[in-house]
Amino acid sequence: MNRVHIKTYGCQMNERDSEAVAAMLRARGYRIVASEHDCDVLLLNTCSVRDAAEQKAIGKAANIAHRKRHQPDFVLGILGCMAQNRGAELLDKLPDVDLIVGTQKFHQVPEYLENIRAARAAGVPLATSIVDIAEEAGSQNTIRDHVLSQDVAAESNAAGGAENAGVDAPPQISAFVSIQQGCNMDCAFCIVPKTRGDERSRPMEDIVAECRALAERGVREVTLLGQIVTSYGRRDYAHTDGISPFVQLLERVSAIDGIDRIRFTSPHPRGFKQDLVDAYGRLPKLCGYVHLPMQSGSDRILRAMNRPYTRERYFEIVEALRAVRPDMYFSTDIIVGFPGETDEEFEQTRELFERCNYDMAYVFKYSIRSGTPAAEMGDQIPDEVKEARNATLLGLLQQNSVRRNATLVGTVEEVLVEGPDKTGRKFTGRTRGNRVCIFDANPRLIGQLVSLKIDRASVSTLYGELVLSGVPDAA
Repeated sequence: MNRVHIKTYGCQMNERDSEAVAAMLRARGYRIVASEHDCDVLLLNTCSVRDAAEQKAIGKAANIAHRKRHQPDFVLGILGCMAQNRGAELLDKLPDVDLIVGTQKFHQVPEYLENIRAARAAGVPLATSIVDIAEEAGSQNTIRDHVLSQDVAAESNAAGGAENAGVDAPPQISAFVSIQQGCNMDCAFCIVPKTRGDERSRPMEDIVAECRALAERGVREVTLLGQIVTSYGRRDYAHTDGISPFVQLLERVSAIDGIDRIRFTSPHPRGFKQDLVDAYGRLPKLCGYVHLPMQSGSDRILRAMNRPYTRERYFEIVEALRAVRPDMYFSTDIIVGFPGETDEEFEQTRELFERCNYDMAYVFKYSIRSGTPAAEMGDQIPDEVKEARNATLLGLLQQNSVRRNATLVGTVEEVLVEGPDKTGRKFTGRTRGNRVCIFDANPRLIGQLVSLKIDRASVSTLYGELVLSGVPDAA
């Protein structure tokens, strides 16, 4: 009963949480398996940003629960945001769930599984499912351990009999690093403050030590994660010579030997003060890619959303970043159909969306999340109107992506080689602007920065050939 599969829904923060839980379980002697069909314990790490995400996880749990009839010792657990949001009420729909653990209790999962195993080994049924969604001071500091692809390969080889036994996995060269949990912004549409709690930052020394340890294990790119990552440390560290704690952290991670690239997500526009803008000009390892959530291009809708900036201030940030790095790549989040959004206000969003010339965007049709202020607002927008507005922005985005990628054909881009692509016949990597590239290469180049001449492009992918001059072991 020691084989665990963790299925993750939602954002990069959830991916990082799942990885940390996996590392904790491995330290207790559990095996992390790639298939839910091969596991004794299935943990669903869930998302609550939209109702559809919750319903998807609930449906999955309901479909899986029947395994208990054929596999009495099978354990089913629900972790993360939906667990935090719904708590014990999930048992009304899913009575066969054994474990419900919220976002501040991930580190308790190994202990709870041990309790379940011990009870079943002794033939003593648990009186009720375990539910823990309590707040816990310092819980942000528990998301610190990593399971890299080379760890999983070594474990499979040691176990013997696995399909990939004796075959080494390519080294993992990028990793997520959690620096902050929670959010104090209280946007009217967002349930994250309820599911993740108040803003809490990890100690800077711990984050730097984690990044240094990752570099020693072969990781070359780190993505710093937080609900509002640019708010990092604002209550814990002083501004120094006009430099915010977040930019101080970027400076320290940038100084680590072996880390070649730094990214971060998800920021808030209000975090882009001059020190962060300037950092893009003086920290070469900070990639020229910014995820900058706009949400709406209407000042009235932004006020209704409780977003503390105007459309013009937002565009000033975009222009300031492009002034520092003219080749900067931008992505954003947009919500269409927020309660009361008129055709004119959507047109303001469309105009600003077009003016910002995004390379990538996540466009969402507003959905009611119970417990948020927007859920109580009148003048909800019909689904067909949301759908039309969504399609309009996606059409613009596709045009932008095709146009931007077309300008790269014939150029030479720096690419970090990540490993084999999905086909296993070629290799993949990303540019500094976060564009996926496909190319032929030698496996010895995994983890190396290479020059790639782009010879063709699709909407989302670049294809090219290595420029071999100066590349070690390219042939």
